[in-house]
Amino acid sequence: MEIEYVKGNISIRKELLSLDNFVLAFIELLDKSSIDYVIVSGYVGIFFGRSRNTEDVDILIERCDSKKFQEFWSLTMQKFECMNAKNQEDAYKEYLSNDSSLRFYEKNNFIPNMELKFVKNDFDKLTLKTKNQINLNNKYRMFFSSFELQIAYKLFLGAQKDIEDARFLYKLFNKELDRRIFEGALFVLKIPSQMLSYLGDDYEKKS
Repeated sequence: MEIEYVKGNISIRKELLSLDNFVLAFIELLDKSSIDYVIVSGYVGIFFGRSRNTEDVDILIERCDSKKFQEFWSLTMQKFECMNAKNQEDAYKEYLSNDSSLRFYEKNNFIPNMELKFVKNDFDKLTLKTKNQINLNNKYRMFFSSFELQIAYKLFLGAQKDIEDARFLYKLFNKELDRRIFEGALFVLKIPSQMLSYLGDDYEKKS
């Protein structure tokens, strides 16, 4: 794996996993529908080499209108199925508009699945606004949560797998972090100082 980082833009060359191909197929439909999105949570670490399994990938999208979502839904139903909504109207009104997530999977293959939801608070909106652009194998473009916000949010969640996700990303990208943004995210999420020890000795040296 080769990674080149220039603030906000990352070029990476890697062998694609089946999970990567699943994600690429899905976000292509978001791009075609001109829906702004950001990939968050566990898949971010997995994409950059963290060894762990996941059954779902989390994506936040802009609060688009029903017309734009209908276009996306029509494209998506050609290759994917929705696990929890029967039609576009229910998906938009009963789930997304009520800040509930939709789950999509490739036809005849329940795992993995994509968990899709609208941004619903200021932190989500900031995550969408400050996303990193990933240039993959000089062929694909993807958008991931900034590492500053991703690491802080994983510490906020606090489960063992989330802490390990945070530590993995911090060790990989700590030299590239904007410390002001990172410290701000820790403050907003009210991360206890003792949680920072999970990031390892590198954090203490930087602080």
